This record gives sequence, C-alpha cells and structure tokens, in this order.
Amino acid sequence: MELLYNFRETVSKDWATILFVLCLVLITIIKTFFETRFNEFIRLFINDKYLKIYKDSTNLLNWFTVSLFIIQLVSFTFFTQIVLSYFGIVEKTDGIKFIQLFTLFSVFILSKYLIEKIIATSFSIEEFSENFNLYKLNYRALIGLLVLPIAAILFYNEISSTIFIYILIFIVLTINIITYIKTLKAYQSLLISKIFYFILYLCALEIAPYYFIYYWFTRS
Repeated sequence: MELLYNFRETVSKDWATILFVLCLVLITIIKTFFETRFNEFIRLFINDKYLKIYKDSTNLLNWFTVSLFIIQLVSFTFFTQIVLSYFGIVEKTDGIKFIQLFTLFSVFILSKYLIEKIIATSFSIEEFSENFNLYKLNYRALIGLLVLPIAAILFYNEISSTIFIYILIFIVLTINIITYIKTLKAYQSLLISKIFYFILYLCALEIAPYYFIYYWFTRS
C-alpha cells in the first residue's frame, strides 16, 4: 500500500484574536472609567449632544479620544486587509501585512495632522482646524467601533460573495461621507467667512492625500 501525504498549511490566527480581545478590553476600560461620556458618545449618530459638551479642542488629545483612535486604527486596518484579501492582494491572516498596513495608516494620519497644524497656523485658522479634526475624529471613532465586530466576523468566516464585500465598502464610505457633510454643516458660518482658505485646505489635505494613496494601491 502506498501512503500519500497531503501537507495542509495551517495559518495561525492567534495574533488577530489577541488584538480583538485587547480592543474589547480597552472598550470595557473606557466604558468603566468614562461611563457617562461613553454613553453620550455612542448616541452620536442620533444626536450631537456629545459634540456640544466635549467641543473644546483639548479633548483631541485626552485619554478617551486617543484610546478610541487606537481602536479605530485597528478596526480599519483589519477591514482594509480583509477587503484586499478578497481581491487577492494580501492574505487576511498575514500578521506582517497587518503591521505594515497599521503603520501606513498611522504615519499617514499623523503626518496629515501635523501638516494641517502647520497650514492652520500659517493662515491663522488654528481653532477651526482643531475643532474640525475633533469632529471628524469623533465620528470616525464611532464608525471604527461599528466596523470592529464586522471585521471580526469576516476574519473568522469565509464569505465567497464579492457583492457582499462591495456592499460593505459602499456602506462604510457612505457613512463616512454623511458624517463629513454633518461636520461641514456644523461649521457652515465659519466656512463661508473663510471660504478661500477652506477650499485650499480641502484640496491640499482632504482630497490629494487620499488620491495619492488610491493611486499607489492601484499601481502596486
């Protein structure tokens, strides 16, 4: 009798499990120590009471916001890697690729923020820039919380339907656009008075960076 051995490649998902658990632990800690604030935060899509209470620019770098920002980075990195895996670009279980994508997003966002501060200081619109970034960060942090369980489900389950992935991408992008428009409406009066600076800001820091990232991904 001839014995035929078929080697099956086993890919460890432990690193992802640890990250998901750490995110859940961090969310639990945030909810425990900032219970009232967290409860107002998760109602952000229903009403903007949270934005009115915590509108001061000092909230941009406090522990509550920074912790949610970290969860947001992990959530969107997982989601991006999973989407790329469905198009055969990367493996969703590749921990090295996750680190690369996480580093790319982190460097991109932090670099963009520093450039925004320089431009805002040059045009004397620091207050607008800080508050505008705080609004965007709050909305995107909430989207990150919503995307995290979806990313976990997609990571541990194989979904063969490409249409489902396209629908998810469309939903996430649509929510991002809606929240961005809501942010613009909140500063409508200020934008009208500084329309030239805002157009420059929009083109240089809100459109161009994402275009270059899209161009880099498609060419790569």
